[in-house]
Amino acid sequence: MIRHYYISDDLGDLKAIEDEMESRGLSKPQIHVLSEKDAEVEKHHLHAIEDVLKKDVVHSTEVGAVFGVIGAVLVLVLAYYLGWTETAAGWVPFVFLAVVILGFCTWEGGLIGIQVPNYQFKRFQKLLKQGKHVLFVDLDQEQEAVVSEIVEHHPRLKLAGTGEATPKWVVKGQEKFNDFMKTMP
Repeated sequence: MIRHYYISDDLGDLKAIEDEMESRGLSKPQIHVLSEKDAEVEKHHLHAIEDVLKKDVVHSTEVGAVFGVIGAVLVLVLAYYLGWTETAAGWVPFVFLAVVILGFCTWEGGLIGIQVPNYQFKRFQKLLKQGKHVLFVDLDQEQEAVVSEIVEHHPRLKLAGTGEATPKWVVKGQEKFNDFMKTMP
């Protein structure tokens, strides 16, 4: 899948575009609107991005975990090569220290991520502050022609590039979850 980004200043137009996309086979989990005007987005019944995803929590936590794994491995390797594991204490304190380092780095990465915008959306921060809105759509190759056709009928919508999309299995999982929730009493 590939993500297409579009810029607009008209939420009414974005609602019409979202409705057209859904009527042509795209699902709600594929379409999102990023805006600093969350109340207006909600008023237009657009599929807004979740607040936690506006921040870089997930990505920064992953980066922190990578540093934590590196630190944990270094502790274990260092303890082994220096012969500290041959003492009466054995491996236990070093394994515990490795787990603490992994947990701390992962946690710290998440805390850093809470404070910064999502790395995928940093390029739009100036436009968002100007009151613009970003529509992004995760597409399969066969859906790109449909979206291009829809976008042609909306001249106020400007293409702002492409990027990394949500994996297809996540989108399909969200669709199945939404279908399941609709059947619940």
